Amino acid sequence: MPAERQHAEPPLSLGQRHRSLRTAVVDELRELIINQQLQPGQRIVERQLSERFEVSRIPLREALLQLESEGLVTILPRRGTFVARFSLKEMEDFFDIREALEPVAARLAAQRATPADLARLQTHLRAAEAAVARRAEDAIARENAGFHQDIVETAGNSLLSSLMRPLSLRLRWKFRLAHDLELGFMCAEHAALFAAISEHDSARAAMLAYEHAAANRIATIALLQAQASASQ
Repeated sequence: MPAERQHAEPPLSLGQRHRSLRTAVVDELRELIINQQLQPGQRIVERQLSERFEVSRIPLREALLQLESEGLVTILPRRGTFVARFSLKEMEDFFDIREALEPVAARLAAQRATPADLARLQTHLRAAEAAVARRAEDAIARENAGFHQDIVETAGNSLLSSLMRPLSLRLRWKFRLAHDLELGFMCAEHAALFAAISEHDSARAAMLAYEHAAANRIATIALLQAQASASQ
């Protein structure tokens, strides 16, 4: 008698998974926003997301409050919830913090990097370069942001990590929004920063981290201004 055909189990909905519903919804919504499946300024309709994720409104609303604290959504009383926008002022504020903290992270990383740390950073570099070659925008944003995040982890300073964690989310989102930037040049700057860290040259690593953030500020602000002019 022939063996019965095996049927693949359908994927579980969010409401069927064992992990915290709030955590699951936060993760799913965060990815939808960062990958621009939910666009900046777009209204978030709770009923539609509740049906999509197969969850009640309670974990969904808790997730939206978490994303508001991360700066990814804006909740307006009596008007609704919207995907946040990056204003020019908010982008300037973002780069003020990057230029202050990323040189610190790079300096500490250069002092403390182990072979395992360097291997992780190099993995991000190679993956980003491959993603640029195939124009895979989601992967480019993920790997470039991951490179910066791993520098912070390599720095080995728990307070710095806690300060940079919300910045890391916005950095990945910013990379995804600013996909028209010269990404090959960005990879080259990351490679130079990696070289300084791998050579344990803390002064050069800090300098390159600052210069990278400052150059990225100029390019990103110019891009946002051009996009704003085009939409008028």
